[in-house]
Amino acid sequence: MNSKEIFLNHLAQTSPFPLQIEVSHAEGSLIYDSNGKSYYDLISGIAVTNIGHRHPKVVSAIKDQLDKYMHVMAYGEFIQSPQNDLAKKLSTLLPETLSTAYFVNSGTEANEGALKLAKRVTGRTEIVSCKKSYHGSTHGSLSVSGNEVKKYAFRPLLPDVKFMEFNKVEDLNLITNKTAAVIIEPIQGDAGVRIPNKEYLVALRDRCTETGAQLIFDEIQTGFGRTGEFFAFQHYGVIPDILTIAKAFGGGMPIGAFISSKEKMNLFTFNPMLGHITTFGGHPVNCAAALANIKVIEEESLVSDVERKGQLLENEISHPSIVEIRRKGLMFAIEFETPEKVQKIVERCLELGVITFWFLSCPESFRLAPPINISDEEITHAGRLIHQAINEA
Repeated sequence: MNSKEIFLNHLAQTSPFPLQIEVSHAEGSLIYDSNGKSYYDLISGIAVTNIGHRHPKVVSAIKDQLDKYMHVMAYGEFIQSPQNDLAKKLSTLLPETLSTAYFVNSGTEANEGALKLAKRVTGRTEIVSCKKSYHGSTHGSLSVSGNEVKKYAFRPLLPDVKFMEFNKVEDLNLITNKTAAVIIEPIQGDAGVRIPNKEYLVALRDRCTETGAQLIFDEIQTGFGRTGEFFAFQHYGVIPDILTIAKAFGGGMPIGAFISSKEKMNLFTFNPMLGHITTFGGHPVNCAAALANIKVIEEESLVSDVERKGQLLENEISHPSIVEIRRKGLMFAIEFETPEKVQKIVERCLELGVITFWFLSCPESFRLAPPINISDEEITHAGRLIHQAINEA
């Protein structure tokens, strides 16, 4: 049985049409298959490898921690320096009201924890989310995601969930004194990179404050420099009550977190005790990788150059058949008239050695999210290959 047969028959699949690149190794902005062909990874493993594959400082931090210890105890019982150091670093990057992190294993777990925390803080059950949003695939996260196509087969889901139109001020009236939380992406990702007006997010913050609802910003796709700020909410001057992060947090390793004030987080310690718990959350190896990842972003001043690189890539792929390019920093949606054309472009890009991908809720667009430390030369070459694929489609 060859590797493709094992992949298709003994690994659970997520779609009938996996890309099926057989990976040999990856370095920087490139992934190599078992035949030696290289591919520009212009989606960063879906907004994960923001500093590229196998950054040497992340690899070194992982190896150093492996020489000390791996898992020793379920989260929250032992004092572990990788967790401490990472939590301290995050606190220096965020406002004082976001001082305390709870480390988990993934983005959907971060959102699950955030929803529970909001209910615990408010004593309420109602949750408001946005249409076309995506917050994860576990039951709670799926319940507040706004794509019914992905949800209908798994109902019943959480009750008391309402959906509003993203970036529509009038819909903020759906938030009332019965609302426990509003969960929202400050820039919608899988809806096709939908960028709000500052006025909308300011009005959202005011409405949540007025009603006592907890404002949760899901920055799982937008965090760690992707949009040209360390976190996307910094573009708007609006601070959430709870922040969720994952994907690019770990520099390629699986880790997420939900973050709030110490006062709110402490509510999980009583009535009931162990109000939220995880065995592997805050794994010391992953925390070491995450801290190294943040230090690379800071020390190499990567965030300050994201917008320029985004504009350079946009210039390279510009084409008259593009209906619209929606972009914030190095987070792109490139829209065409039909999903069929997008399919052809994505497939042709792959043949040419460029990895692009689809959106869950926006089939007429394809996504780009290259590493934020991609070189100008790589941007130029990959951009021209995308332009060629658009021409040929």
